[in-house]
Amino acid sequence: MKIDILTVGRIKEKFYSDAVDEYLKRLSRYAKVNVIEVKDEKTPDGAGETENRIILVKEGERLSKYLDESAYIIPLCIEGTQTDSEGFADMITDLENKGVSHIQFIIGGSLGIDPDIKAKGKYKMSFSKMTFPHQLMRVILLEQIYRAYRIKCNEPYHK
Repeated sequence: MKIDILTVGRIKEKFYSDAVDEYLKRLSRYAKVNVIEVKDEKTPDGAGETENRIILVKEGERLSKYLDESAYIIPLCIEGTQTDSEGFADMITDLENKGVSHIQFIIGGSLGIDPDIKAKGKYKMSFSKMTFPHQLMRVILLEQIYRAYRIKCNEPYHK
């Protein structure tokens, strides 16, 4: 399986990048996982709806350059479907059984994901009704992908 994580913005804190590197290393035995970063737009304090929409469109244009229309695209957004870790593992297994060989997860920036990019998703996923920093969300997603592969391979992993 090839898995891309398309994300708006770069990780600035070393502890996040260390965690990302660790999970990428662990995942390398299960899947080919790539993290693709696109530049985020600065959002001025007090930005209005029009300015926010322009920012989302610009970030969306950057993301769209990396979208593979043949991939199973999953934007992470608050209005998406929530599942537990076993359900997530089942979803990956089901996709593999259906012949899907490429998944692309999308993590937006501080304003979320451009609606046009979200619309390309075949499944919208939410990890919580809470909002997380995109740097932390990258770590959480990688950990859950790793956990899913451990579950589907019947390998032990802490609960």
